[in-house]
Amino acid sequence: MRPPRLLYGLYERRLARALDKSAVPRHVGVILDGNRRWARALGNPASHGHRKGADKITEVLGWAEDAGVQIVTLWMLSTDNLQRDAEEVAELLEIICSAVESLAETGRWRLRVVGALELLPKEVAERLARAEERTADVTGMGVNVAIGYGGRYEITAAVRSLLRSYADRGLHLEEAAEAIGIEDIADHLYTKGQPDPDLVIRTSGEQRLGGFLLWQSVHSEYYFCEVYWPDFRRVDFLRALRDYAQRERRLGR
Repeated sequence: MRPPRLLYGLYERRLARALDKSAVPRHVGVILDGNRRWARALGNPASHGHRKGADKITEVLGWAEDAGVQIVTLWMLSTDNLQRDAEEVAELLEIICSAVESLAETGRWRLRVVGALELLPKEVAERLARAEERTADVTGMGVNVAIGYGGRYEITAAVRSLLRSYADRGLHLEEAAEAIGIEDIADHLYTKGQPDPDLVIRTSGEQRLGGFLLWQSVHSEYYFCEVYWPDFRRVDFLRALRDYAQRERRLGR
């Protein structure tokens, strides 16, 4: 076993040295997919996969920080996931809360919870908000934890919030319709004030976004990795960064 592990380590270091620091994405979105299938393949319950997936998060954030990434958005729970078996959802929410609280305790990264917290149990929403608040003064890499997140839901909520702001200013519906612009909607998204993701990584081999950052990812580069999230390695992450650096980004032009 030692020679393969040694060769793996050499390859990983070579990838890291060859990485073009000037071409590292500022904002990386990650769809943490495959926890349940990983657990099922081992004959274990879904909760085992979710826990192993949660254990992977700090490690991956460390890789991103070392590479010079400024913001990472982790999709940890979708609005669709909330429709699963109630017992599994409750267990998953507890795992997610514990993971986010552990991230806050490190004091390394500034957390922002993005998602429809109103769809979550009150206690869960409060725990997440407290964890976010504990990192308010942290100046390190920004980490968005997308929980109870759905792209369509986010855009709908942004438009609704924007229309309410127009109503507060006394605008009539026709005036509001004329006033709405792209940047106005962007200013009401969960990620307002942040650059859009340059790179979106999805694990597990699925080649779709599933509603992740629908508005923000219009010019993103996508990288689909075959491994399940609990098996995601630093070499997989470095390959994604290398692939991104080699692409010619036209940004719609």
